[in-house]
Amino acid sequence: MDKISWNEQWLGWPVDKSYADASGVDNAARLQGKLFMIVGEQDSNVDPASTMQVADALIKADKDFDLLVVPGGEHSVGRSSGPIDYVTRRL
Repeated sequence: MDKISWNEQWLGWPVDKSYADASGVDNAARLQGKLFMIVGEQDSNVDPASTMQVADALIKADKDFDLLVVPGGEHSVGRSSGPIDYVTRRL
């Protein structure tokens, strides 16, 4: 769900197994250690639904993780927009 051409720049064309190999959704069951995901509700660079797909896959794989959704936050919630102090404290 990221930008249409971005993946092809790094993973090539045509679409092959490398896409699944690099997928957080497809590899959620392999998670080891701690994971803290932060997503800005208004991210205009990567659709927040992408993060929710990873969260859903982690739940289905019975993996523990933390997720912070920043209301009104953009893509760089800890740098250029959003409640910087709160996000920094959580990090």
